Amino acid sequence: MTAVHASTIRVLPGSTADIEELPYELVERKGVGHPDTMCDAIAERASRRYSEYCLTEFGRVAHHWFDKVMIYGGEADIDYGRGEMTKPYTVLFAGKGAYRFGDREIPLRRILFDAAAEVLAEVTTGFDPKRHLVVECAVVDHQGAGRGHSRYQPKVLDDLIEIGDPRLVSNDCNLLHGYAPLSRLERLVLGVEQHINGPEFKRVNPDTGWDVKVFGSRSEDRFKLIVNMPFLASRIYSLEQYFERKRECEQQIAAFCQQLLGARPELLVNPTDRNGKPYLTALGSVADTGDVGVVGRGNRINGLITPMRSMSIEAPAGKNPLDHTGKLYGVLARDLAAEISRETGLAVETHVFTSKEAPLGAPDEVIVRVAGGEPAPETQERIHEIVARSLADVSGITKELVSTGIVMW
Repeated sequence: MTAVHASTIRVLPGSTADIEELPYELVERKGVGHPDTMCDAIAERASRRYSEYCLTEFGRVAHHWFDKVMIYGGEADIDYGRGEMTKPYTVLFAGKGAYRFGDREIPLRRILFDAAAEVLAEVTTGFDPKRHLVVECAVVDHQGAGRGHSRYQPKVLDDLIEIGDPRLVSNDCNLLHGYAPLSRLERLVLGVEQHINGPEFKRVNPDTGWDVKVFGSRSEDRFKLIVNMPFLASRIYSLEQYFERKRECEQQIAAFCQQLLGARPELLVNPTDRNGKPYLTALGSVADTGDVGVVGRGNRINGLITPMRSMSIEAPAGKNPLDHTGKLYGVLARDLAAEISRETGLAVETHVFTSKEAPLGAPDEVIVRVAGGEPAPETQERIHEIVARSLADVSGITKELVSTGIVMW
């Protein structure tokens, strides 16, 4: 008789759950035009487009892994008033996936190219996929040990599993974390990058690039930000104009910080130009000139790099949305923390651990840690209810990943 697999759900007190109690804090965000973030977005877009194709054509999603993406090789001719790509970006996809369903071809290479082109068009200025993109496909359909042909070489409909099928189990051992709410510094770092790469700032400052990186520190109640933000070389005609435009943008960023934080942090924009060399790019990213990006080297699942928080090293982008709990439970942990924090008004950490082959709705352990002392019995009961309801609908995360997309960078 097979034992029933059930989750252990625990609610624990912990005064250190509130990051604001620490005297010092550090946070980083790699913006949407950073090569690492590009790769995360491309990998996830490829998974989503592949899943959409399979659902439309077959009614179910073929198994796949597009989480090994690298971008490299761009080259550009850059000078004042000139920024031209002379060598295209190369995007390399490595992983596993099905090229066919029975006798029907899955246009995998086209799906991968389109996913890369879509993302790059969104996070650069002047991108032309015909001139600026080469895609190399190293995706294989090899079968793993103990796996039948249904995994990557499906023949009939029963070889594909429906979203929400109770037979779905965790395909790996994983440990994921989440927390809420964001600290003041985390909101500031995230907000500044999203503001700079948002539509209003870009409308007012169309000469700014997308490879924005923001570093933030807090010492007690003193905040400091370092912002790296490129300009488009074709729209900057002299070093004097560059510094003038940087000054204008810096004033706008400072005003945004005042609005968001209620105070103006110490702000340093483009420290690299202290040597007299402006930060100029062709299309708005250092990927223009050969810098390399790789999935999983940038932001964690909440869009931030937070070394003073519990933080998973999982790289969820591009992993299949059906049964990879390194992806599904990352979203689950993040969303659980947010909901529990809203309900209780407390700072919350969530930790989800699963063993391989555990049912998707029954990870081995779910730990919820709340700031302060022992939570009241009614608070503990409410937290258990939230966790149990969320575990009962893990397939809802899969559906959202495929249908509308969940931003994880």
